[in-house]
Amino acid sequence: MIVDFHSHTTNSDGSLSTADLVTAMERRGVSIFSITDHDSVRAYEELPPTRAQIVTGIEINTSQDGRDVHILGFGFDPRPDGELAQTLADNRAARRRRIDTMLERLRGAGFAITSEMVAAEADGSESLGRPHVAKALVRAGLVRDIETVFRQLLSRGGVGYVPSHHISPREAIQAVARSGGVPVLAHPGRLWEDRIVDELAEQGLVGLEVFYPAHTPSQTAFFRDKAERLGLVMTAGSDFHDARWNASVVGIEVDPDDIRDFLELVV
Repeated sequence: MIVDFHSHTTNSDGSLSTADLVTAMERRGVSIFSITDHDSVRAYEELPPTRAQIVTGIEINTSQDGRDVHILGFGFDPRPDGELAQTLADNRAARRRRIDTMLERLRGAGFAITSEMVAAEADGSESLGRPHVAKALVRAGLVRDIETVFRQLLSRGGVGYVPSHHISPREAIQAVARSGGVPVLAHPGRLWEDRIVDELAEQGLVGLEVFYPAHTPSQTAFFRDKAERLGLVMTAGSDFHDARWNASVVGIEVDPDDIRDFLELVV
């Protein structure tokens, strides 16, 4: 069974429009999927007809101990005036403030980059992020490639790095739950400490993204065991942003039994 409960469009930091992403899902043979743009549900206003089944989704950026933790939400009302609307608006505002500070620091270090250059890369995206800054730097010929931008400038210790100050994971979990959705922790293999999964499970987390392209087999086994021990449902997602970084573009193959509990909650 090919599914994908983690993907992005140009409404946040993806490279494909909503229509093109849906086309990619169909070509890959994805039977059920979610679009989980960062802090935006605009894609659900643009959905074209599709043979695949769709579960509403979102990826909410949160901060804990000065580091990023991403909470996915599924099966909620995606209308812009819904329960999640204010939470997402607050996060988008925090994103804009963070980008402004990044640009100030980069200019102070000699990189002639403006907010207009970043906005051009965002191409109408509701949710500005570091990838937009990186693309602007590369397009202006100020840095060789995006990987270099992140490694040397925008990651922790870099001159343009600015810690995120989003809402807490607990607040995001509660906001998703209040909207009638299912809160899931994204890509746990990227966490700096595994204990965070246990802490969030005590705070209302319902699911864990066990099946993820960057997880090693040992990580997948580890998080499968943790999900079972904590009573969390398991999900699977490609985290698609750009075909250059996602070898299979979209979709991830799973045993239907592994995600049955999740599907029973959202379908």
